[in-house]
Amino acid sequence: MIETAQAAPRRALFVATILTGSFLLFLVQPMVARMALPRLGGAPNVWNSAMLVYQALLLAGYGYAHRLGRMPLRRQAKVHVALLLLSAVTLPIALVHLPPPAPGWEAVWVPLLLALSIGPVFLLVSAQAPLMQRWYAAEPSAGEPWALYAASNLGSFAGLIAYPLAAEPLFGIAQQSWAWTAGYALLIGLVILAARARWRADALPEQSFEAAAERVPARRILLWLALSAVPSGLMLSTTTHLTTDLFAMPLLWVIPLGLYLLSFVVAFAEARGLCRLVTALALPVVLLAGGHAMTSASGGTLVPAFASVGLLFVVCVALHGRLYDVRPPAAQLTLFYFVMSAGGVLGGLFTALIAPLVFDWVWEHPLLVLAAAALLPHVAQLDWRGLPGQSPEMARFGAAVLAVTVGLLGWGLAEMTANGTPGLSAFALTIVAAAFGTLLAPWRWLYLAALAMLMLVQGGWSTIADSRAGLRTRSYFGIYTVRDYPESRTRNLAHGTTLHGQQSTDPAMRRFPSTYYGPGSGAGIALANADRLYGPHARIGVVGLGTGTLACYRQPGQTWRFFEIDPVVLAYSRNRTFTYLADCAPDARVVLGDARLELARFPASLDMLAIDAFSSDAIPLHLLTDEAFGVYLDALSPRGVLLIHISNRFIELEPVLAAEARARGLAALVRDDIPPGAGGLTASSWVAMSRDPAQLQAMQRSAPAFAWQRLKPPAPRVWTDDHASILPYIRWTNFLINTH
Repeated sequence: MIETAQAAPRRALFVATILTGSFLLFLVQPMVARMALPRLGGAPNVWNSAMLVYQALLLAGYGYAHRLGRMPLRRQAKVHVALLLLSAVTLPIALVHLPPPAPGWEAVWVPLLLALSIGPVFLLVSAQAPLMQRWYAAEPSAGEPWALYAASNLGSFAGLIAYPLAAEPLFGIAQQSWAWTAGYALLIGLVILAARARWRADALPEQSFEAAAERVPARRILLWLALSAVPSGLMLSTTTHLTTDLFAMPLLWVIPLGLYLLSFVVAFAEARGLCRLVTALALPVVLLAGGHAMTSASGGTLVPAFASVGLLFVVCVALHGRLYDVRPPAAQLTLFYFVMSAGGVLGGLFTALIAPLVFDWVWEHPLLVLAAAALLPHVAQLDWRGLPGQSPEMARFGAAVLAVTVGLLGWGLAEMTANGTPGLSAFALTIVAAAFGTLLAPWRWLYLAALAMLMLVQGGWSTIADSRAGLRTRSYFGIYTVRDYPESRTRNLAHGTTLHGQQSTDPAMRRFPSTYYGPGSGAGIALANADRLYGPHARIGVVGLGTGTLACYRQPGQTWRFFEIDPVVLAYSRNRTFTYLADCAPDARVVLGDARLELARFPASLDMLAIDAFSSDAIPLHLLTDEAFGVYLDALSPRGVLLIHISNRFIELEPVLAAEARARGLAALVRDDIPPGAGGLTASSWVAMSRDPAQLQAMQRSAPAFAWQRLKPPAPRVWTDDHASILPYIRWTNFLINTH
């Protein structure tokens, strides 16, 4: 009884130490990414690059724990505590100062910045989970340590959720950093107490400890790698979708990562019931949700996004549950976690670095779904081959009938998709096909064929056709699709699933501004009347080139500059895929690089500055903070006008700009343009700001047919690089309804 009573507090101490370390580890991830937004912008690959750095540092931390575990426990404690104290000199956390990257080098520069900024503390804190489990298991009466890994991931999940829901809305970056430093001090104290609890334990050096365990076969190590690499890569490919079509913000970054971590809590729990249930559900869920993995067109709602997130969680639980089932003895604990971490890095390398270079679309996503389907555990309850009175020949005949049935259902689904049959009918047919496909699970290759078929008939063929036709270009900043529509004689540019510009292929109409930039748009009104406001030599700046549509408001004598971060977008104008720039402003200067950094180098010389920097439906947060507006106003002449494009399906940006106008004493108006459906024009919202109210009044008088309005009531505070939260401004209803 005395031994049991002593063991409980000791177990609680190790659980508390692991929870604290994991909480801090995954609180710092979105915090540092948020710090980096002013330098890095909001491209989805920024977060993927950050995740790759975190996975590499996690691997290094697990390698450090594995190497340290070979020492006697007392020496482990002395070395680890000393290094924890030494790394404290890098606190509070702040980004190191690096020169901005040259265009095209972002994929190298981003990981370097993050690794140099948080590398030492992240590596040491990441070692907590395996090292504390090692110390816990050093006492023979302690029992199995694996459940502590579930506690570790619970702490990680709590840290991730705490950031967007509490830390980011309530505290500035500086306060967050100091709070994290206090947590780090608490962690050091807990590590010291854990070392003291095991100081007299009869722990053996690593060599003797591992001698009791059998050598792990290479085939099993490869299985560990695969079972950890596929969920890691799938988590990042799911993140790419969410952050491309919504917003570059930690709230969305943490959803896939949080579910990924939560899957470990379920998979490594001592009670196996929930894990077995999710694993059994994984086979039909992969067919239902994974069957849409090749779809490249948006339906205008977030239902596909919710499906992909659900698919991610189910797959991660199933594969991590299988990983738990093939775990080694506790003597090989640190090796097991090191290999797991290596698998995570491999998945991250494939998704964050290799795929953007090799693929023109997110082909890594369907490939990872297929790989996950191949690795799903065998579910005995779904194996009907051994039913009483059934011969192997009958089972094979039944499988053939099922395969043909699924094929016919797929053919019917393809016909429905091609004919535009209402979604409910197609969904019902998909459910039936998935049910029959699930019965093919005992023949894994037939199950995979059914999954591939569902992918192809639900958008896969058109996605492949677009790639074969060379319609897409992929860069570090996104996926662009250029598509011609002969019936309307137009050429469109889409970024992600959002239209970003259009040009007529009719020579007589190709200089006509369309989409968000028509004559009735806020930008169109202001730029068309720039000569009336500033004379014949007006100086115009535009952040975000896109198709170059705004260039066709240029008048002779004006000086125009465009600021564009992505060389791929500039190439569309230079190779005349879109000819607005060549036709209307051939002498305009295009500055390649982050607009905020480039504008900071300009004197107060611009008369008008239009901010139109989109990443699909996401406006980079760092371009809407108070510091960013300071840069814009410094680049404008005293009577200059600032134009900001705020059209967005999911975020209400008008109150944020109203708060900025109030804080800086700026005059501000908004133009909501809702043009007729024909003519290639698109509804848009533009905000105009100026230090000089007379300029906005003159702009209104220059186009009296188009009404401008006062901005909505301002937000309580402006966004800053140190503190910004979009939670109060999310249009929640648009998450489910069709917004196209």
